[in-house]
Amino acid sequence: MTLPIPAETDWDKAPGLLDGAMNLDLSAEQCNLAYWFRGVAQGTLRDRAESGHTADEITPEHMRTDGPLRDAQILELGCRSIAEEEGTRALAYYVAHATGIAEMDFFATQLMDEARHSMVFRNHLVEMGIPADELRSTITKLSADYKREVLDPILEFALRAVREEGDFIGAVAIFTIIIEGVLAPAAELSERKWNLIDPAASAIARGAAIDEIRHLTVGSSIVKQHLDRNPTYRDRLMDIITRGRKLWDEIPDKKYIMEREHLFQEGMHQHAHLIGDYELFPGQRLLDTTAEERYATAERWTDKMAATRLAYMGLDEAIEILRLT
Repeated sequence: MTLPIPAETDWDKAPGLLDGAMNLDLSAEQCNLAYWFRGVAQGTLRDRAESGHTADEITPEHMRTDGPLRDAQILELGCRSIAEEEGTRALAYYVAHATGIAEMDFFATQLMDEARHSMVFRNHLVEMGIPADELRSTITKLSADYKREVLDPILEFALRAVREEGDFIGAVAIFTIIIEGVLAPAAELSERKWNLIDPAASAIARGAAIDEIRHLTVGSSIVKQHLDRNPTYRDRLMDIITRGRKLWDEIPDKKYIMEREHLFQEGMHQHAHLIGDYELFPGQRLLDTTAEERYATAERWTDKMAATRLAYMGLDEAIEILRLT
């Protein structure tokens, strides 16, 4: 008997990242290895395993031509690729220090997800014309400052919890609430804004977003279950959230996002004929948005998603701590 593909891993049926992350309830026990092999490998990745998109989801010629639009995409995918790569390396410690088999199996699948994201982001840069033998040096060069100023501090925060402090649950909270919770809305924005301009990149972002729904919901479930069993852990968790917010206040992530959004702004107007009346979200044409407005929208999405997930975990008092806008 062939089991059906879970709706949340089905390309056509899965919700958007924000909707899924705020409304689905998934546990590590549900999202086990068998679930991943059936739902992700045979569902989400069908016909998209190598590149993250199908042959019909093309890379247009204008994305291979020098200009601000191509520069924006190279910066975005280069930084996202290195972020996913570093996340993969960090998750190896989560697998090693998982407190149960269900948690170990789930983080093994998340490690695979993040490694795949890094691969398809890299591969799309080659599709955009960057020579394969120059790919690694190109990514390393363009992401060096971003890695040092943004990625290294937040990943070290997570690794210190799981590796030095032996606090697996605290590390899960950091990855789910601080790292994924803040970065995920930018992924939703990427899927929407590249939809008509670079269909291959939009599909790649869609596939990554389907995975991120699972990461956010299962991570939240793990934390919630632990708090339900160990209510005295709340003080420790609130301390982690407070320190995580302080860390984000110190990290200059906005300047890197705005650099590529300003390039995208210039490039989208050069290709306005491709975009037309396409709406970034209901009632708002993409061509009518500014770089600052798109960034502010992503921050509002972050706040909305964080509020929902924190309430689910029983951490309503943390909502104001993490509010970005």
